Parts: sequence; C-alpha cells; structure tokens
Amino acid sequence: MASGNPVVDAVNRVSLVKQIFIGLILGILIAWISPAAGLAAGLLGTLFVGALKAVAPVLVFILVMSAVAQHQKGSEAHIKPIIVLYAIGTFSAALAAVVFSFAFPTEIVLVNADDVGTTPPSGITQVMKTLLMNLVANPVNAIANANYIGILAWGLILGFALRQASDNTRAIVADLAAAVSQVVKWVIRFAPLGIFGLVASTIAETGFGALIGYGRLLLVLVGCMLFIALVVNPLIVWWKIRRNPYPLVFTCLRESGITAFFTRSSAANIPVNMALAKKLNLHEDTYSISIPLGATINMGGAAITITILAMAAAYTQGIQVDFATAILLSLIATLSAAGASGVAGGSLLLIPLACSLFGISNDIAMQVVAVGFIIGVVQDSAETALNSSTDVLFTAAADYGRQRKEGQL
Repeated sequence: MASGNPVVDAVNRVSLVKQIFIGLILGILIAWISPAAGLAAGLLGTLFVGALKAVAPVLVFILVMSAVAQHQKGSEAHIKPIIVLYAIGTFSAALAAVVFSFAFPTEIVLVNADDVGTTPPSGITQVMKTLLMNLVANPVNAIANANYIGILAWGLILGFALRQASDNTRAIVADLAAAVSQVVKWVIRFAPLGIFGLVASTIAETGFGALIGYGRLLLVLVGCMLFIALVVNPLIVWWKIRRNPYPLVFTCLRESGITAFFTRSSAANIPVNMALAKKLNLHEDTYSISIPLGATINMGGAAITITILAMAAAYTQGIQVDFATAILLSLIATLSAAGASGVAGGSLLLIPLACSLFGISNDIAMQVVAVGFIIGVVQDSAETALNSSTDVLFTAAADYGRQRKEGQL
C-alpha cells in the first residue's frame, strides 16, 4: 500500500530480506573504512535488540492468552508432534556433534578463566530444578525477566480462565493481541538498521583477530551446525511432509536465521519467528505456543556446543572417550540444553556439567568455558541461528504434516 512518500514507497518495494542483506554489507564496509564509525553505529543495533527483547515477552504472553481464550471447541493446537520434533532434532544434533568430534579430534589452548564471573550449575538436577522453578514464577517477574516457561504457563492458565468470560472481554483480549502484533511489525521494519549497527560494531570491536587461534575448533562447531541445518533437519522435515524440504528450510534460514545470527538471542527472535509463522499460514493456536516453547527447549545448537567443547576438553587432557560414553554425553547434552534457558550464560555454562562425565576438574572446565566466550562472536551467533530457525521449521513441518494427513495439502 502506497504511503504517499516516494522515499518510503521506494524502500517498501524492496523486500525486507534484501534490505537486511544491504544493511549487512554496509555494516562491514563502515567497520572496515572507519572502526570508530562502526562502534558508533552499534547504538542502532543495541536499540533494535533492546526493542525486540522488550516486546517479545509481552507478545508471547498476550498471544498465548488470546489464542487459548478464543479457542473453539473441536480445534486442537497440535503441540505434541512439535515437541517430539524438538526432542529428535536436539538429540540428533548432539549425536552429530559426537561423530564430528571423533572425525575431527580437536585440542584447544586453555586460557585464564578469571573473567568468567558466573557459576555453572552443579548438575542436571539443578538445571531441571531451575526449569521447574521458572514454571511457577511470579507472572510479573516472568515477563520482566523474559522467563518464557513462566510466561507460557501463565498465558495458558489465564487463557483457560478467560474462556468463561463474556464475548466482549474475549474480544478485548483479541484486539490487544492484534495491537501487540502490530507493534512487532513496526519493530521488525527496523531490522535492516539494527543488523547494520550490529555487524558494524562487532567487526569494529573484535576484528575477528582473536578467533584465528581457535580456527579448527570453530570449523568443527560451525561445520556440525551446517550439517544439521542442511542435511539432518531437512531429512526430519521430509519425514513429516513427504516432499522436497529445502524450500521451507531455506525460507526459515533466510528469514529467521539471519536475524538470529546477528541478534544472538532466541528471545529477541521470537517476534521475527511469529511473523514468519503467520506468513507461512501456520495454525495460530499452534505457533503462538510452539515458537516461545521452542526458544526455551529446542536447543540443537546448544547441544552441539556443549558436546564438541566437552569432547575438545577431553582430547586436550589426553582422555580417551569410548563411543558408549559419548552417547551418554549426547543424552546429557540434550537434557541440559533443554534446560539452559534458566541458567545465566546459556549453553557455555553447561560445559562443566558435561566435562564432569569424563572426570575433568571444574578448574579445567571453566577454562574451556572461557575459550567459549572468546569464540562466542561466531559460535553463539551460529548456535542461535540454528536454534531459532529450527523453531519455525519444525512448527511448519508438523503443521504441514498434519494437513497432508487430513488431505488439505
């Protein structure tokens, strides 16, 4: 629709993905020509990520509550098949990471861990306890702290309660959901400027020079993530939809993975994924729950990071790892990654938990965590891109698979 402003109309004629790509190229150029200007441009990226993080908890809470409140009898959200895909995808990622670690054994130069100012969880029990405590968190605190397990729980509870409300009350909730969705659209329109600022500041600040010494480790990590994204996930999607999965895979990587790569936040990417799910004509009752749930428990990229860095620690210490122990590591990484949202620092702080399986001391494990922070500018970006794009991919696969069985496709 024309706005009456020729400049705005010209911008609107270019697709958002192309605008983001232009912003990416300009960010690289600015950082290369003038690092100072690149650092200054970082304010745009900070504002964009801040806006996404601010709107995401409200969006999830309102959409889940509205979807459940408006739920028609006889209609189903079809969440169970998506949870199954999340579990299969995360375990497959951990298993692939084991295979890559055996195929490309990697030793790393350990660094001082004094800068890692956070404490890792003491065991899988603590990770699961944190997850359960998040479930019963105060709803105001859950929204303020972006605790999506708590947000989902309260959205579902209030949604069920509002089913007994008057039509006028449920209409107000639906209008509120539409209003928040419109705000999200406005925020996403600024993605090209946000990506421009994020790329410019990242390159200007790091220059990627510190990453050269860990090139082999990064190649194994990113190579494994690409293998999951381009081989394993398409096979899982084909199993559900029984047709060429790559158009859907590339759409999710292009429209969700790119923004997630540069925002480095699954929470910040929830609005992007919601918009993509709507564009793909997915069932709103389904994606309004599965997308924020996926941002919490669908952690294939995190499982890869935990597994490969733990195996690298074992190789560095000269520990021989047998295949049975590696499979056990895959299970631990799968469970740990699913509970990572409640742990400050995400997947990297779960590495000591995995290292304990090999009898590696906590001091050594924390040095591996410090290495993770050094390579985080690439590792965390690729991990988030895989995690977040897979949320939409598996939601779409389950929805299209259901439609195929019902004869709608």
